Amino acid sequence: MKITYYGHSCFSVEIKDKNLLFDPFITPNQLASKIDINKIKADYILISHGHTDHIYDTLEIGKNTDAKIISNYEIVNWLLDKGIKNTHPMNIGGKYNLEFGTIKYVNAIHSSSMPDGSYGGNPGGFVVQSDEGNFYYTGDTGLTYDMKLIGEYINLDFAVMPIGNNYTMGVDNAIIASDYINCSRIIGVHYNTFPIITIDKQEATEKFKLAGKELILLDIEETRNI
Repeated sequence: MKITYYGHSCFSVEIKDKNLLFDPFITPNQLASKIDINKIKADYILISHGHTDHIYDTLEIGKNTDAKIISNYEIVNWLLDKGIKNTHPMNIGGKYNLEFGTIKYVNAIHSSSMPDGSYGGNPGGFVVQSDEGNFYYTGDTGLTYDMKLIGEYINLDFAVMPIGNNYTMGVDNAIIASDYINCSRIIGVHYNTFPIITIDKQEATEKFKLAGKELILLDIEETRNI
């Protein structure tokens, strides 16, 4: 698998020549100002919840790429009203079979509303399983015991977790979450975009290291095989 980071909680994972793009929020992010969203490839766009900082560029990238957009039922209906037809609705606990593997929509502890204030359904995360490896994107969430269930029945190669605190888990809770899911390789997201979620990257990395784990903090536009 190959992962590319686009800032905040937006990243893509390439599996079997298919590009999965998660939570597109690029245009308003000053840290990602050099990225041209018209050049981003996506076969699938996965939306964890409806907040602006996770869905802002979905309409434009969706129209540019004709990617299939996968999210909860309410967000998919919102997108249909905006003229996006290539969608697939899910809900907590459901699994969807695709040509590269499977996607499961799992619980997250957060809130969810659309940019226009309408109801955004239940927030969630995604577990992706394939012959090339398995990973878990928690979406925006606090620490929850539900994560233990994922660690009990799926062997994960890595997980993507928010670490910016205030709105989501911080570093200390993300370390506990990595214990729950039995995964020691964590890619940190949802930090430094706004002053209120600024972290000390060196301190965060050291905390994970002291816990016997690896925290990967990718530069924006960095691509890495993982």
